Amino acid sequence: MNGLLVIDKPGGITSRDAVNRVQRWFPRKTKIGHTGTLDPLATGVLVVCIGAATRLADYVQAMGKSYSSRFRFGATSTTDDADGEVTETPNAPVPTREQIDAALAAFVGNVEQVPPAVSALKLDGVRAHELVRRGLGPKLNARVVSIYAIRVTGFAWPYLDVEVDCGKGTYIRSIARDLGDVLGCGGLVQTLRRTRVGPFRVEQGMSLDADPASAKLLPMAEAVAGMKHVSLNADDVTRLRHGQRIRLPENNALPEGEELAVLDGQTGLVGIGIVERGQLKPQLVFGV
Repeated sequence: MNGLLVIDKPGGITSRDAVNRVQRWFPRKTKIGHTGTLDPLATGVLVVCIGAATRLADYVQAMGKSYSSRFRFGATSTTDDADGEVTETPNAPVPTREQIDAALAAFVGNVEQVPPAVSALKLDGVRAHELVRRGLGPKLNARVVSIYAIRVTGFAWPYLDVEVDCGKGTYIRSIARDLGDVLGCGGLVQTLRRTRVGPFRVEQGMSLDADPASAKLLPMAEAVAGMKHVSLNADDVTRLRHGQRIRLPENNALPEGEELAVLDGQTGLVGIGIVERGQLKPQLVFGV
């Protein structure tokens, strides 16, 4: 029982809560894990790894993501979203659409972003939100994140509706907060929905209230859908599974250190190898 399950996470619960509910759908001791935290306020795509697929969680987490969000101007929040303690901005200026578009342009690309203080990031092994709860007010450093596009889909003060395509580690709450700062009116996330993680889309998402019998696991190979792949014959598959290196064709143009998904015709994903001196070195291997 190995594969991936796309859940449409509802609001009001943590990602861990969602995984705990999914856990009841499977036999005891089945390994289950999720591939990227969604805040309680957020809804949408939560990819859950089942069985051996839990070893692929990092690859799914690294995939690009898309969000649909409503920002609220004229206020700030202790959590940078509507779940926190909200403070109205006195005499908040109302920006024009032109000012908003001009400001948003600076948020696209490889940009430095300070994560929300209330987040799951760790400082010296302690979650930032736990430090906030203790009243310690953690100082988080800016990190470079990739934001590929921000599309405005509607604006009627105080709300701005946007769609965001971004890379791993991007906080939509930080975009709302920082945009509000730039415009001088304050900003926070009012609603947030993750619509895509890599090839996994919200339309595939299964409700936590659905009949567990209707759960259909997606093949593990979809966790490495964006990775170059190589198909091996049965003998080479056996050798790879025994930890042996496989010689690649002499005319291959693959750079040193590149990861390849290894497939065969019967079981799908055999594992992941890394190119090293003209050979494929096993890095992650699955049994039959």
